[in-house]
Amino acid sequence: MRTQHGICGLCFHSPGCGVIVHFDENGRITRLDPDPQAPMGKVLCPIADSVEEVIYSDKRIRQPMKRVGPKGSFDFEPISWDAAYRIIADRLGAIKEQHGPEAAAFYAGTGSYERAFKDAFKLKGAEIYLATSILFPFGSPNTFGVGAPCYTSLGVLAPKVTMGCLHIDMFSDVDNSDLIVVWGTDPSTSTPPALFEQLRIAADEGAEIVVIDPRRTAAADLPGSEWLPIRPGSDGALALGLSHILIRDDLFDKAFVDDWTVGFEAFAEYVQEFPPKRVAELTGIGEDTIEDLAERIADAEGASYVMYTGLEYTKSGVQNIRAVMVLWALAGQLDVEGGRCFLGRGRNLPLATERQLATPGFERSIGAGKFPVYAHYCGGEPHAILLPRAIIDEDPYPVRGLIVLGASLLTAWPNPSLWQQALEKLDFLVSIDLQLTRDAAYADLVLPATTAFEQASYCYYGNAIRYREKMIEPVAEARPAYQIMIELAGALGYADQFPGHPDELLADHLAQSDTSLADLMLADRKVFALPATPMVYRKWEKGLLRADGQPGFETPSGKFEIKAGILEQYGYDGLPRYEESDETPLSRPDLLRRFPLILGTGPFKPDMKSCLRAIPSFIEKYPEPMVQMNPVDAEARKIKTGDLVVIKTARGQVPMRAFVTEKIMAGFVYAPVGGGGPQGPVAWQQANVNQLTDDRQYDDISGFPVYKTLLCQIKKKKRVRRGAAAADPTLGCGG
Repeated sequence: MRTQHGICGLCFHSPGCGVIVHFDENGRITRLDPDPQAPMGKVLCPIADSVEEVIYSDKRIRQPMKRVGPKGSFDFEPISWDAAYRIIADRLGAIKEQHGPEAAAFYAGTGSYERAFKDAFKLKGAEIYLATSILFPFGSPNTFGVGAPCYTSLGVLAPKVTMGCLHIDMFSDVDNSDLIVVWGTDPSTSTPPALFEQLRIAADEGAEIVVIDPRRTAAADLPGSEWLPIRPGSDGALALGLSHILIRDDLFDKAFVDDWTVGFEAFAEYVQEFPPKRVAELTGIGEDTIEDLAERIADAEGASYVMYTGLEYTKSGVQNIRAVMVLWALAGQLDVEGGRCFLGRGRNLPLATERQLATPGFERSIGAGKFPVYAHYCGGEPHAILLPRAIIDEDPYPVRGLIVLGASLLTAWPNPSLWQQALEKLDFLVSIDLQLTRDAAYADLVLPATTAFEQASYCYYGNAIRYREKMIEPVAEARPAYQIMIELAGALGYADQFPGHPDELLADHLAQSDTSLADLMLADRKVFALPATPMVYRKWEKGLLRADGQPGFETPSGKFEIKAGILEQYGYDGLPRYEESDETPLSRPDLLRRFPLILGTGPFKPDMKSCLRAIPSFIEKYPEPMVQMNPVDAEARKIKTGDLVVIKTARGQVPMRAFVTEKIMAGFVYAPVGGGGPQGPVAWQQANVNQLTDDRQYDDISGFPVYKTLLCQIKKKKRVRRGAAAADPTLGCGG
């Protein structure tokens, strides 16, 4: 057996964890070990244990395929790549001639996260890289990405309108924090996985950890940790209530407020509506606990928070996240040792953006006039929540062709029946992925993509860049997504609009730094990093946050905008106001008798949404989807762990097995996403949790669906039916 230093190629959610790759005598990858000397190589997530199963799965798509059966049948025949490109060019050309270029669209999912792909096809001017410009030279502005239902609220919108930076331009200094608030996320299951190890070390050294979550996650089991169960969706109210206490008790940073903020007076007046008593009623957290937490955040010698996407999926998701950011600034925990810190300008390697293409016209897209803040920061990307209605209702015009890369629309979005109706109506659909998705059943063409082990590229870590070596040749006829896009552009007549190989992009990036591609290839583990420099705090005072080098923040006012001017410019409230979601125990008490529980949905590990459902080790561990519920709720329904149950909402019902646990608050249940596809056991194929969610409930700013605060009921399934009903006239009445 041989080994090789490399970068993990299984998930595209993180920059790329350093690994030691093990090969057998035939050159097949068999195992991954951590590579502590490489960027992000100290610890690997559980998915790494399934590397051989993922790469060499018998469910991999091995050649391009053309549908020969009816839509929905998965009836395909193999064709060549050349034939596939000719079909795409011909079909899109016909759509363009008949309906205009806008009638063709593209959707990029998590399977397209590979770094060179991001940089080559990122929309010019976008702050995030989740949609692709491949159809811009064709003339279509209708490009969509998975940023429409995930991460953009936390990663872009909330920090940009408040502080003028991105989530990745900051870090939580948990290594030096006395108090760490883990808010609405589970670091033990997140990618990259190194953060939980930092939390464990912090706990061992005496740091206090407070976990605010409806579920008792692993962080709450660390020494000195405290779990605060919170009513789902009420996080913004808690943050505002904590700010209320800081202002009431003069615990806030007055100098920062006076010199560096706008909107404080209006905010101070608004948070008077959130005294501890009301916040306790809204959140379910005791008044004394709320008072104590506010004082602990203000008094800590370094308080940081760990958040990811858990706060996004309510009607006021962007504002909820902003409320937490404002709280940290008022508490004097912004850019201090142990606090929530800025990286600052000059701490990231520059990336070349000159070749990125601008939208041919947002006002020509189906998103014109809708979700303007999202479009403002996403390079004019129209919001994907609008796509099915545009296809079905042809509003504002018909969308006839769609290419889907690395995504499963029918299992990712609320109201899958609506999305299915849309896919059925399309004249032409292409699915590009590792395996067949539910969308592929309606595709005219299915194209095989690779894992990142099967391609050369690079990974970007902010202050470092590393060459990604190709570890193995592509499985069968699979091709990297980057290569597929370049060849597709060639078939459409404009391959010269994009860099032909990831090495070209990497050379462009390095040309702006003190190295070259040749130097990088000779470096240890092919890594180039900026030298370490002493940490500087309160960077806004020193001109380290603005492009012009002036003191302040990169916002329209130059200050920390408690009242966000960009939000007001586009017609939204500038303050981080809390709004109850449309379907909660408070907003819809009329539904409580029928649906008395709160439903949350989301992933769990080892998991990549629907991507691992056919992997044997996953099936062995999770043969059926299981909904978590508290013993109090289970006992009231005579439900035990392992019982077959039905989860019901006003939209539909889904069968799952019950998992009864004390690690979830009473009144709340948590169901896994990723079911409903054609892979894996039948139980998973029948469990598309988005049959329970609602496409009409979303955050008005981000457009994000409300996935985590819906009302539901769970009942034990009374009968397991043997099959579909069949009419039998001999069983009718006689006489």
